[in-house]
Amino acid sequence: MNKYAYLLREIFECNTITQRELAQKMSLSLGSVNTLIKEALSLNYITKSDNKAVLTLSGLEYLSAFKVDRAIIMAAGFGSRFVPLTFETPKGLLEVFGERMIERQIKQLHEVGIYDIVIVVGYLKEHFDYLIDKYNVKLVYNPDYSTKNNISTLHYAAEYIKGSNVYILSSDNWMRENMYHRYEPYSWYSSIYMEGNTNEWVLKFNKKREITDIKVGGKDAYVMYGPVYFSKDFSNAFMPILEKAFSTPGSDDWYWENVLMNEIKAKNKNLPAMHINPGPDNQVYEFENLEELRSFDDRYKENSGNVALELIAKVFDIPQSHIKGLRTLKAGMTNKSFLFEVDNQNYICRIPGKGTDVLIDRKHEYDSYMAVKDLHITEKIIYFDRESGYKISKFYDGSRNADPENKEEMGRCMELLKSLHDKNIQVNHSFDIAERIEYYTKLCNESGGISFEDVSFVQKNMKILLDMLDHMKSHKCLCHIDSVADNFIITADDRIKLIDWEYAGMAEPIIDVAMCSIYSYYDKEKANALLESYLQRKPTDLEYKKLYAYMALSGYLWSLWTVYKSNIGEEFGEYSLKMYRYAKDFFVEAMRD
Repeated sequence: MNKYAYLLREIFECNTITQRELAQKMSLSLGSVNTLIKEALSLNYITKSDNKAVLTLSGLEYLSAFKVDRAIIMAAGFGSRFVPLTFETPKGLLEVFGERMIERQIKQLHEVGIYDIVIVVGYLKEHFDYLIDKYNVKLVYNPDYSTKNNISTLHYAAEYIKGSNVYILSSDNWMRENMYHRYEPYSWYSSIYMEGNTNEWVLKFNKKREITDIKVGGKDAYVMYGPVYFSKDFSNAFMPILEKAFSTPGSDDWYWENVLMNEIKAKNKNLPAMHINPGPDNQVYEFENLEELRSFDDRYKENSGNVALELIAKVFDIPQSHIKGLRTLKAGMTNKSFLFEVDNQNYICRIPGKGTDVLIDRKHEYDSYMAVKDLHITEKIIYFDRESGYKISKFYDGSRNADPENKEEMGRCMELLKSLHDKNIQVNHSFDIAERIEYYTKLCNESGGISFEDVSFVQKNMKILLDMLDHMKSHKCLCHIDSVADNFIITADDRIKLIDWEYAGMAEPIIDVAMCSIYSYYDKEKANALLESYLQRKPTDLEYKKLYAYMALSGYLWSLWTVYKSNIGEEFGEYSLKMYRYAKDFFVEAMRD
């Protein structure tokens, strides 16, 4: 800690500050402060005028090395604990008392003369664009926001951090008082004291306030909480270490604080000290979930402005404040869903995903649910909107998804499918894979094209398979189509339910086996075993051929689906490659004599 810079900063901000106030702020004795002021006078950093300390030109020049260059605001993450609000709005853009959290921080930075602000974005990145025009900020995109933790955010902002005096801020923090400064005399991490047990990052520090150890979890301790400041010497030393960690296998889940913790534990003497910057417990707010935000800002209790919460309140005829236990579910590929609790019962609310309206006919989905309701094989539907696709259903406590690698469980899933097919249920809509391939191809071409180099060749092969299936005898009934293992849930009382019927329609039954096989990433041997389990006998050569044809066609269909979703801004990683490979490999299998 540079005591001269600290003293000059305080005098610069308030030249009427008393020695007692300086002693309290700097954690020094009155005698030490008095000595420091005398030294600053002798060095011509300050002068006395009307009993006030005033910075000299020499003092301002000395202080200039500690001027904050810029602020980095981390805003790339999803904010899963704030569903469903964050399905529509990034967490940092949520309002507290009518003011967006990120804007409050930007304005606080402006108040102290910091205008060079870099915001690292990822999830719903377009929502932040208006800040460029409103506050002249820079946006930096983090393409790894969905697969890596915040270590990636600092990685993509590295050029703005290394060699700079820089604040590292989180977009979703709310500071009651402005705690930023034009000049900072040392590197620090904001902290508050937490009584009792905590799962936060616990800090140990010495008399100089230098952090000497960090661990996750503890009791009655100071914890990391809120803004951070890197001095130029710290950022120069720390960023190469972070860059190396970012490239280290297994670091995807790391916070950048993991890197700091490791270096402090290793007692890296080349890393300048990071200090604790303690504050009162009502200064910094890191809202952990919607419940905490509700308790802080009454607006969120009854008028969140969120479509899903308003719908739930209406369906159950309750105030929004009675909707408890909000938490996200594993993201689906078509929709977004979250859990909530009303009167001690858990439910799931499904929100249609981006572009879903052109992919799914919700009236058809509703008709499929109604067609099988007497079989009691689906989840219990509480509410279904045939126009928007919003759905509320019962959540089965203690349930789990079927395991595609568990033969016994998959056998029971196939038994349920066979039972469904044998009922020969009829609906007035079909799942025509030829029509779907043609339609998805059109969507892809209209939204940016199909990036596979050999797509025209593969498309011709799919036409061969479709012609082959047309010449085979087939029986059609209501099929689920989306028979991924995750859509088979095993309840606490060991029943099996088949959920999410949005693609269901009239089709040939073997397509459900084929879909289940490719969703489970089965090879030929496992797919053959699944078909045998479904039929409860040895399949015929014709049935094997149909299975392979449908696996190839389905793989091609879903690869087109992911290309379209990618074209409109939603990525699914290597899923499209795996599906496209099924199209190629199982075309060969289907064409064997």
